[in-house]
Amino acid sequence: MEKKINEALNQIRPFLQRDGGDIEFVEYTDDNIVRVRLQGHCAGCPGAQMTIKGVVERILQESYPEIKGVEAVQ
Repeated sequence: MEKKINEALNQIRPFLQRDGGDIEFVEYTDDNIVRVRLQGHCAGCPGAQMTIKGVVERILQESYPEIKGVEAVQ
């Protein structure tokens, strides 16, 4: 599953890099939560939570419905 998540994140990555940021996969928990770390300009950005929920979570859940959610970690 981690490989699939990383492949999906690689599709999202150019969108974030365009704004000077990036995303790092941290872990896939036993309760089907994906934990990621935003980097660069995305880390601490006022729109970071919207990016996590509105973009990253939506894309991952569309591809893999078993994913319950996405959380950002520091």
